[in-house]
Amino acid sequence: MRKLGLIGGMSWRSTRTYYEHINRLVEARAGSNASAPLLIENLDFREVVRLSNDEDWARAAGVLTESARRLEAAGAGALVVAANSMHKVYDQVAQAVSVPILHIADCVAERMAAKGVKKAALLGTRPVMLENFYRQKLIEREIELLPPEMNDVETLDRIIYGELIQGKATRQAERACKTIITNLAQDGAQAIVLGCTELEMVVPVANVLPIYDGTRIHAEAAAEWILGSE
Repeated sequence: MRKLGLIGGMSWRSTRTYYEHINRLVEARAGSNASAPLLIENLDFREVVRLSNDEDWARAAGVLTESARRLEAAGAGALVVAANSMHKVYDQVAQAVSVPILHIADCVAERMAAKGVKKAALLGTRPVMLENFYRQKLIEREIELLPPEMNDVETLDRIIYGELIQGKATRQAERACKTIITNLAQDGAQAIVLGCTELEMVVPVANVLPIYDGTRIHAEAAAEWILGSE
């Protein structure tokens, strides 16, 4: 198996989720005693949380770039950034290393295109929902995305940063997400993309619409790479 580098800590709960998903997938494919060869650098989330301006994002790009370089130097043959929002600085980080970095939105777009999804809605933090770095990957696969409703953006951003990143999954948050998804279905969405690693805590896979959980899809791509299938 090939050795993968995982840039985590954004939040640490997200890193734990990636670790579990990847290892369960590798174990299922390679045998009951198998575990994934991983190099993990768990960043201090305080350095990259709630970024609000170009200076903040430039600093975050520097933090992730240095992490990527350390993991490459330690022997990782490919990298995964265990966060959605941090893919905003993907290009800067990818240009700084010679090993591939698996882009979460590319993985999601490929899966949705293979399933024939033509119209979807993207849920996540404010940058993921409003900016182009994630959305464009889906649009390039001819997947139409419903325009984000600002009330939904505010609600999800509050739930993610105020609750989920703290490990809290409340019934109120579940109901809010269910209402958002129900409204999106009425607006014509064929599927929902979870563009935040922690949203799986309050959005069940069994839902009124098919759920494309970016974390699980990204972890599956990582496991495939480790096993030499990509």
